[in-house]
Amino acid sequence: MWTRHKTYQRQSMLLVFFVFGLVLVCIFVRLGYLMLFQADYYGAQAKELHERERKIKAERGKILDRNGNLLAGNRSVSTISVIHSQLKEPEKVIQTLSKELEMDPETIRKKVEKVSSREKVKSNVDKETSDRIRNYKLAGVTVDEDYKREYPYDSLASKVLGFTGSDNQGIIGLEVTYESCLKGLDGSILTMTTAHGTEIENGAEDRIEPVAGWTLNTSLDLTIMEYADQVASMLLEKKKAKSVEIILMNPNNGEIYAMAGAPEFNLNDPYALPEGSAMTEKEKNKALNAMWRNECVSDTYEPGSTFKILTAAAGLETGAVKMTDRFHCPGYKMVEDRRIRCHKTAGHGSETFLDGIKNSCNPVFMEVGARIGTENFFQKLQQFGALQKTGIDVPGEANTIMHKKENVGAVELATMSFGQSFQVSPIRLLTCAASIINGGKSITPHFGVSAISADGTRMKKFQYPGGETIVSEKTSDLVREALGKVVSEGTGSKAGVEGFTVGAKTGTSQKLPRGNGKYIASTIAFAPVEDPQVIALVRIDEPEGLYYGGTVAAPAISELYGNILPYLLDK
Repeated sequence: MWTRHKTYQRQSMLLVFFVFGLVLVCIFVRLGYLMLFQADYYGAQAKELHERERKIKAERGKILDRNGNLLAGNRSVSTISVIHSQLKEPEKVIQTLSKELEMDPETIRKKVEKVSSREKVKSNVDKETSDRIRNYKLAGVTVDEDYKREYPYDSLASKVLGFTGSDNQGIIGLEVTYESCLKGLDGSILTMTTAHGTEIENGAEDRIEPVAGWTLNTSLDLTIMEYADQVASMLLEKKKAKSVEIILMNPNNGEIYAMAGAPEFNLNDPYALPEGSAMTEKEKNKALNAMWRNECVSDTYEPGSTFKILTAAAGLETGAVKMTDRFHCPGYKMVEDRRIRCHKTAGHGSETFLDGIKNSCNPVFMEVGARIGTENFFQKLQQFGALQKTGIDVPGEANTIMHKKENVGAVELATMSFGQSFQVSPIRLLTCAASIINGGKSITPHFGVSAISADGTRMKKFQYPGGETIVSEKTSDLVREALGKVVSEGTGSKAGVEGFTVGAKTGTSQKLPRGNGKYIASTIAFAPVEDPQVIALVRIDEPEGLYYGGTVAAPAISELYGNILPYLLDK
């Protein structure tokens, strides 16, 4: 019995030793594996545990006009933060930051007492204030350099340039389109810390320098922009209009010199709404989006008689009409059961097609539209690009709102021929007109010309589609000459500028619903007639009093060109 018991004990001890030995072998094998094969991984993990990363913000790239004038730059600011584990005098920190940052002490207390690796107290702190805070040498308080976007001309071209958010990221306009060029690459500082997260005094730091964003060179011209802004603001006030849009562009390559949309907003304070605007959060967001909206690109409207530029080109190009063809205008035209009138109710009588263009005669253009026919008319609109977006390099471009071809009858074709019953954006219409008068070549409207790296060693030139023939050179010449006579002899006489030849087409369209008494007055004009170097569109939405394009928009063209042409053509 005793012998059997001793044997049992011996076997139990052997089993225990065996298991223990097996566990030791497993531990040694695991340690060997970790030391030999996982050393790099766990070394990196340990380093990460004992390092704290602080970002160094990259300076955002500048935006310049075509002459190198600064349109968007940066101002040095700081971000003030607290590190809970390093605070030695929390009450002093609270009182000091409250005083210097002009913040409620209780707000700062919550941030100071929050247990986190880093708590941001305030960003966009001016340099003078951040320097004072740095000089206090408060343990646990960090002052990190940052940049705040700054626009030297406040509201000038606000809807084109756009602005950035609190993180310096583009929100609208060119700031968001060219975000990848402008944003740069943030750097960082890696600081060694204890296991409790406290930075080791005099510990080594790894520093990765930031890379500044690229400078964006644009086609915008500060001088032309200022003239356009002045005229738009004047029209807005004088005509008590809902809005005024002005675009000036090089018709040969699509470079945009200016795009004004009054009322503009202050780029340095883009969230400020007019005083006295008591709104819910939803209403405020809607008001802000409306304020930021670029009507030149994102809105559509019935173009009215300015569209006759396209109808004339389509008629000449298809051979449906010649400049010498004769028509008769009794003041209206019957189309099926509809009596569609001319703006001159007494009629223009007998006239050639050239006279019809000069007189902006609706019956003449309705007859030309009928001769072209629905199929050919749509084919030409497609060829002109009128049914597609332009591809302009700012976000939010609107589509053309057009009838479906299969739904177009005689009445629809008649109204389309003189610019009613469909809608286009201002930039789309102007681009089509530019391609028709520039010799017949397609263009893409744009602002971005090139981008240059911060160190000046690299440059990227932006390329845009264009150069396709949309009308023959002969048709382009005929339309250009006819539009020159619109100013020298016809309805666009008020767009003229002494000493320069100007071609133009005026337009007046009634807003829907018909009969509401609200109109849009507009004029498209280019100069010089013989070799166009600039084309412009002025659109006045809901002017009070006189509302005809030839009466209110054409004089604005004259004032604009009176200032711009000597500057632009003498360069």
